[in-house]
Amino acid sequence: MEPRPPLPPFDHETATQKVRLAEDAWNSRDPGRVALAYTADSEWRNRSLFIKGRGEIVDFLTRKWRLERSYRLIKELWAFRDNRIAVRFAYEYHDDADHWFRAYGNENWEFDANGLMRRRIASINDLPIREADRKLAFAQGRRPDDHPGLTQLGL
Repeated sequence: MEPRPPLPPFDHETATQKVRLAEDAWNSRDPGRVALAYTADSEWRNRSLFIKGRGEIVDFLTRKWRLERSYRLIKELWAFRDNRIAVRFAYEYHDDADHWFRAYGNENWEFDANGLMRRRIASINDLPIREADRKLAFAQGRRPDDHPGLTQLGL
């Protein structure tokens, strides 16, 4: 497998880069692209779901983004050490009835020596919001560099 820099052990700069790369991939809403950041046998806990391997990751994300429309995500580095990174995040989406939500959560990530994530543990809570209360209203795709992060948004 090709290395996927930045590689562990992480320092503040490389951990921050890894977080932004993950955010960018998820904001692409391309399940195949996202799955390439994980080991072939990666293990996830996402809410109450247990997911193993890239195939299940692609299937999960395909279903997710069919249901979570206008998805926009911001991730922020929380902590790091050696080959592990902890992030907090918020994302906004609406369902097919046009009800808006903001999801808040934390993820713990563990990487292999090639910089691929082998474990992802996510705890997530959804909060109904009004469309007028959205804070993540940037265009689909990569969050603009000048768009505020979670801390600046008060999230």
